Amino acid sequence: MKLLIEIGRYFIMLSYVFRFPEKGGVFRKRVMAEIQEIGVGSIPLVALLSVFIGAVIALQTASNMDSPFLPAYTVGYITQSSTILEFSPTVISLILSGKIGSNITSEIGTMRISEQIDALDIMGINSLNYIVLPKIVVAIFFFPVLIILSMALSMTGGWIALTLSGLVSTETYILGLRSFFLVGNIWYALTKCIVFGFIIVSISAFFGYYTKGGSIEVGKSSTKAVVANSVVILIANFLLTQLILF
Repeated sequence: MKLLIEIGRYFIMLSYVFRFPEKGGVFRKRVMAEIQEIGVGSIPLVALLSVFIGAVIALQTASNMDSPFLPAYTVGYITQSSTILEFSPTVISLILSGKIGSNITSEIGTMRISEQIDALDIMGINSLNYIVLPKIVVAIFFFPVLIILSMALSMTGGWIALTLSGLVSTETYILGLRSFFLVGNIWYALTKCIVFGFIIVSISAFFGYYTKGGSIEVGKSSTKAVVANSVVILIANFLLTQLILF
């Protein structure tokens, strides 16, 4: 019963978030600030993780190719398909849910307990629209950029690892990357990351906005938000895979 009530509050919150901003200039400034915070600020983490994820996928695939019936370019193909279909959109989103989600919950939760949100409401400003909508807009449009960057760096990391280890030549690896490539897989991955971006921001904002108490409760809300984001992302990943790929 409590879960249903929380879900109802979540959708009520979204009804206030998705309203046309009263001041376009203020909205644009907040969007630019969120691009720096959510988007640009996440690039170093995404880049580092993607390179090593791609390297591990490539090395593990190459080390387990014992069958003589498998062509050498299979390493590149598996690295490409694994990266595009699952690792970049899903694993990176789960990691970003910890970084971005906890930051959003802490930020909004701190605004709630310091009565900044109450001040906005008293001034007649739609606080949810003012605070949350720019974050959602940036997540929807910038998450695909991060995931495309992750795909490229992951496959580059695989190439670096294989080249340094001498397991597969550059020509063979590139042939595998190009083999059986489907543009539809890219659209599938981008669709997932857009949904995941919305989930991360909206759920994190929900836990932050309805925080009560003091700084300890803000920390607890951040933890709850990260856990909820991870669970919902995994469920959404399963549902989207069923709907799009099957």
